[in-house]
Amino acid sequence: MINSILYLHGLASSPRSNKANIFRPSFEQHGLMYRVPDLNVPSFEHLTLTAMLERVAEEIRSLPTSDGDAADVALIGSSLGGLTALHFIDRYREIEARRVAKVVLMAPALDFMSNRLRSLGEDGMAEWKRSGWLPTFNYAAGENRNLHYGIVDDVLNYDSYAVVVDRPMLIFHGLHDESVDYRGSVRFAEERPLVTLRLLESDHQLLDQTDLIWHEMVAFLGIGKT
Repeated sequence: MINSILYLHGLASSPRSNKANIFRPSFEQHGLMYRVPDLNVPSFEHLTLTAMLERVAEEIRSLPTSDGDAADVALIGSSLGGLTALHFIDRYREIEARRVAKVVLMAPALDFMSNRLRSLGEDGMAEWKRSGWLPTFNYAAGENRNLHYGIVDDVLNYDSYAVVVDRPMLIFHGLHDESVDYRGSVRFAEERPLVTLRLLESDHQLLDQTDLIWHEMVAFLGIGKT
């Protein structure tokens, strides 16, 4: 039975974001622990996916449990947090990820490189690599912050489309997402029987679909069932 929810926020976001906390009251009304770890590790400027995965592992190790082998945690990942959730269950499947029963992804950035190339172009990517830094608006800080090219070097070690999904996964993606192409989620869901994909008439934020998402998550996670 799921008793803890871990929400993984996206790039340039934080545990204080509206999207990270929009479902908190509803989950807590069901008696579930709801946590949003800060994934700006080791810092936003020097962010790496590898560090984010370890941060999730640390958070799961800190969650109370009555049975150390129980699959009692649900991961919810948004955008880059979705990429993190996917690779966490892959890279940590024999250790901390054993506690993850189900996974929900919202507009997951499964192909970080393609998204960056589409937004920056080849010249922009080359300049980022040359200078080492990319000015990026940080929503948590409310201003531009420099993001080091090291995140690119690190993420190249991860292939989302090679991950074997061995537990139920539900993906929501907006058909009008201009930040992360929904076709990446379509490609990922193909020939993975444990993955359910819901394409919605929405954008990257999915904020106009939160009621639908909540009701489908409740059914998917089995919340309220005895």
